[in-house]
Amino acid sequence: MQTAITRDVSRSLGACELSYVERALIDVNLAERQHLAYRQALQSLGCRVIALAAEHELPDAVFVEDVALVFDEIAIRTRPGAVTRRAEVESVANALESYRAVRSIDAPGTLDGGDVLRIGRTIYIGRSARTNAAAMQQLGAFVSASALGGQGYAVQPVSIRDCLHLKSAITEVGDGVVLINPEWVDRAPFAHLRQIEIDP
Repeated sequence: MQTAITRDVSRSLGACELSYVERALIDVNLAERQHLAYRQALQSLGCRVIALAAEHELPDAVFVEDVALVFDEIAIRTRPGAVTRRAEVESVANALESYRAVRSIDAPGTLDGGDVLRIGRTIYIGRSARTNAAAMQQLGAFVSASALGGQGYAVQPVSIRDCLHLKSAITEVGDGVVLINPEWVDRAPFAHLRQIEIDP
């Protein structure tokens, strides 16, 4: 059975980190209802859903994918590029320890999970304001064939522009199929995949 780790929506969500968009009022009650529907969708697909308590003093804490990467073999605690998000890491890493060995990205590395896209045995990492080369090197060492006792992952840096994260520009929507905004990401590393362009 697959397990999904989620976290309740913070009441301070409206004070979240922002890049590339103007601040607008967030309806936290609506966000809570949407997050509940998200959990129910995961359950309907057969996932066991773990719901961590909200961190009301941490506006972005609902976005658990930014603070931990989970692969078949290991989990990796990230070190978010936004200093205000680093306090989110510990509780998610603690939840993961029951399921995987956990490694950590250390300073000077910074890495947000939104910049990491795994497709098969390739891990694409977006070069962004939140993810740097030092973290890419550390991640590469954690997922190399020698570190995983055999079959490792290939790590592929990808340039992005005008957006916060790699997965803002491209994400996998099915086996061998990606949704892409070619204005924000170089298409070449994904040439072997079927690319569905979004409307600008």
